Formats: sequence, structure tokens, C-alpha cells
Amino acid sequence: MGSIDRYIFRTTLASFALVLVSLTGVIWITQALRGIDLMTSQGQTIITFLGITSLVIPALVLIIAPIALMIAVSHTLNKLATDSEIIVMNAAGFSPFRLFRPFFYATCMVALLVTFIGSYLAPDGLRRIKQWDAEITADVLTNILQPGRFAQLDQNLTIRIRERQPGGVLAGIFVDDRRDPKERVTIIADHGTVLKNETGSYLVLEDGNLERFETGKRDPAFVAFVRYAFDMSKFSNRGRDVALGIRERYLWELISPPEDDPIYKQLSGQFYAELHDRLLAPVYPFAFAVLTFAFLGTPRTTRQSRNFSIGGSILAVFGLRMAGFACSVMAVKTPAMALVQYSMLFGAIAIGMWMIVGGVVVEPPAALMEAINRSNARLARLFGRPATA
Repeated sequence: MGSIDRYIFRTTLASFALVLVSLTGVIWITQALRGIDLMTSQGQTIITFLGITSLVIPALVLIIAPIALMIAVSHTLNKLATDSEIIVMNAAGFSPFRLFRPFFYATCMVALLVTFIGSYLAPDGLRRIKQWDAEITADVLTNILQPGRFAQLDQNLTIRIRERQPGGVLAGIFVDDRRDPKERVTIIADHGTVLKNETGSYLVLEDGNLERFETGKRDPAFVAFVRYAFDMSKFSNRGRDVALGIRERYLWELISPPEDDPIYKQLSGQFYAELHDRLLAPVYPFAFAVLTFAFLGTPRTTRQSRNFSIGGSILAVFGLRMAGFACSVMAVKTPAMALVQYSMLFGAIAIGMWMIVGGVVVEPPAALMEAINRSNARLARLFGRPATA
């Protein structure tokens, strides 16, 4: 790799890293704010909150990396064109295809990163999130039950405690249980403790009253008790068995899923679509880089506008990515759409390479430019300003 190649390679990767970190940071903040209830309603620490929300970053990078590469290639080419370096290199014998070489090296680095993230890092982060969430839920009796707060452990089940006392005693316990549509149970106890044994976990309530209001009956039933055990095993056992979803599977698990996997039997189409989406993830950086260079990599003078080429590259990349998403969704029920996605991506790369090798300059049609100039002239006359040539 020569000095020019190293210069372009470093500039492209530096721009890529800056854009990737910026975009990922912004999107991560918006995603992290959705999990703020982890600290508010579930009583978790800031370390737990940051740990769980940061595990989603690899999945974000998997989508953002090709877009960041496109922006980096555009920035580097625009910088080279502004400083007239593309024209100088072209006059020195650099063809557009030769100039594309350092961008190809940078794209290979990004593709390797995307391959590693898509095959291992992103699913590993997602399954860690699910496992961590299960452990938090399993530890509901010590973490979610915060003094003075109404904690909704399940749909139609709310528990509140007034304070925690030494020895693990919970004082001032209120339980509102409406999970059974045929009755509503309200319990108020002076104090209680958590009991865990081989049979499960129980909230043992002492010195309280139980009110049971059954559907169809006029008056509720009141029961005063000295000791009452409220079963909490459902919540304590929730984190023991974690069923992995499709996005939490490693690439090799998608390639060869177990035949007796109940999720695979039920959602085989989604397994198929996710597999091909992972396999095509490293191809998107090449498609985006080739299309961007095809629009912006040809030599132009500083007097020639690059706005049309920039807009064309953005539309081409955006259309290709949206079509890829659509094919992934349709491949769940129509497996042939995966082949359409392969054809679309490699076809875009072939067209872009043809434009690069042939030195095709993307310029707006003359009729379009004449229409724009006439429109500018009319606007200038309308506002009383002389039209510029």
C-alpha cells in the first residue's frame, strides 16, 4: 500500500469511526431512555442500567456501520475533490478504479467488523440482556419492592411496602391481586418476611386482613389472619429458564438449528429470513461503498457541482437498504425473496463497478438543468433581483 493509499485509507477509517460513534451514541441514548424505568420502578442501580442498555450497542452497530461507511466515503471523496486532489491523481495516471483501491481496503475492514458482530457479538449481547433481565425479575422480592412505591409485579398484581426493617422484615404491606377475573383480593398486613425453600418463594404476612370480592356477589368476604403465605414462586422462578429468540441465536445456530427446537418448528420462516439477513450483512458495506464511489469518485473541477451526485448516491443507498429490509420481511413467508435480495445487492455492486471501471460521470440531464435555471430566473425576477449567469 503506497503513501496515497495509506492517506486515503486512514482518512476514510477515521471518518468512519467518528460517524459510527456519533450515530450509535445518539441512537443508543434514545433506546436507553426507554429503559429508564429499570432504575425508577424496579430499583436498579445506574451501573445495572448502563450495563444492560450498553449490550444493545452491537446490534445498533450492525445496522449503522454500512451507513457510517457511506458517509465516510462521501466525506473523503468530497475532501479530495475540494482540494483538487482527485484531478491531480487522475492527471498522474490514477484511474477511478485505481483510486477505489484504498476505499476497498477500508470496506474490507468494515465488512470484517460487521461479520464478527453479526455472527457472534450482537446475538451474544442480546442474550445477555435477556438473561440479565430474567435475573432482575427473579430477584423481584429484594429489588423491585421499594419502600413507599407501588410495584406492579405482573398484570393486575400490585404490591406496596411502607418500609424495610432490620432482619429482612417488611412493614406495612399492601397487596392488590386482580389476576383472577372472577375475584379481587386485597390484603393489608402489619408486617411480613420473605421465605424461600425448595417448594418456592413466599411472602409470609402476619397480623392482617384479607378482603375477597367475588364477581356476582354483593358483599365482599373479610378474613382476619395471624399468618398468611402469599405465593411468589412465579416471579422467583421466571429467570431460571430463558428461551432464546431468533435474534439471540449465533450464526452457526441459525445455519444448523436443532430439529427438536420448539421455536424453530414454530418459526422456521423467521429462522430462514434471519439467516440470510446475517449472511448479507457484510455485503452491504461493499454495496454502499461501490455506489457512493461510482457517483462521487470521478474527477471533476471545482466549478462543477457535485450536489446532484451526492443526492443520487444517498437515494441509491437509501433505496437499496429499504428494499433489503422489505425483502427480509417478505422472506419469512416467501423464501424466494432471499434470492431477490442477493440478486439486488450483487447487481448493485456490479453496476457500480461498471460505472467505476468505465469512468462514468453522473451528471444531471441537460433538460433538468435548463428547467432549474429557468425557475431560478423567474424567482429572481419575482423578487426584483437580477438573475446570475
